[in-house]
Amino acid sequence: MREGANRALNKLVGYLEREAGCTVRVYSPVTDTPAFEPEGTLVPVSSVALPVRGEFQLALGLPRSARRDLAHFDPQIVHVSTPDILGTRAQSWAISRGIPQVASMHTLFETYLGYYGLDWLRPLVEAHLNRFYRRADHVFAPTLALVDSLQDLRGDSRATVWSRGIDRALFSPSKRDMAWRRRQGIDETEVAVLFFGRLVKEKGIDIYREAIARLRHRRDVRALIVGTGPEAASFEGIDRAVLTGHLEGDELAMAVASADMMLAPSSTETFGQVMLEAMASGLPVVSADVPSARGLIVNGKTGLLCGADAIEQFSAAIEDLASDPARRAALGTAARSASAAYSWNHASESVAQIYRELLKKSA
Repeated sequence: MREGANRALNKLVGYLEREAGCTVRVYSPVTDTPAFEPEGTLVPVSSVALPVRGEFQLALGLPRSARRDLAHFDPQIVHVSTPDILGTRAQSWAISRGIPQVASMHTLFETYLGYYGLDWLRPLVEAHLNRFYRRADHVFAPTLALVDSLQDLRGDSRATVWSRGIDRALFSPSKRDMAWRRRQGIDETEVAVLFFGRLVKEKGIDIYREAIARLRHRRDVRALIVGTGPEAASFEGIDRAVLTGHLEGDELAMAVASADMMLAPSSTETFGQVMLEAMASGLPVVSADVPSARGLIVNGKTGLLCGADAIEQFSAAIEDLASDPARRAALGTAARSASAAYSWNHASESVAQIYRELLKKSA
């Protein structure tokens, strides 16, 4: 599955092995259809598909065979990335042996519950998450806002930013292809409004659908949906919507750059990797005004921020940009420039540096 957390972790492992002199062993559920080639040495652990979100695999723990393999590997540091059974038991394994262990925050799990009628579970989930992040010797989060909240939770400063990177050669305005648009049935005079990511409830798809529906009087506005997921069918009711399904590599970059703007209504992101990819592609992003978006977008300069549930604001912002090609171009150019601040190597090195500091303290 093409998911931001998995990509970031895979980029980190590759950097650690190639640039930081590390040997990395990854214990994780696996799938028959991986979205990319895993870096490091992958050790599969048993898992089951989640009942509500079958594309996610829930690891059932740290089985005896994995514990033996882990003991033989004899790590100097343990990095846990998911607060599930596997991550919690890996934490306990490291703590019992006096091995430094870090955690990284990738998902605001507690914010997902309301979308699936499970809000009654939120106090229990939050209690578990709080304990999980407090147990770590150090915690990484992708934005300063999340780091601040983790430092408050922990009562110390042992939480720092692990940002993200972007391949600006892949995601680039140069990938815009009018012939590709025509093959999708999008005319040159139409304004393609991109939704980019997993098609799931917590990504704000209901807000996207409603915002576009309010622009039905604008026959030049077209919905362009790039991605797949259990809610894909819900987009079929949008008049003349273009659904590409799952795309990768150059085909994905071409689709993103060939849009005219992106609507990003999700309020559950920890970072917003797809927004960064759209920005690098030269698109203005109209986003929910939430901490993750404020970490990427300067309102009115590199994109537009709207109230998280303010559908009328979203539709008005889209209509304004649809009517003003010069402003779209200016915002897109500024967004492209802003994306240059994000480097995978720089982000990964920030993690490696914390590893070194912890190893010094434990020596």
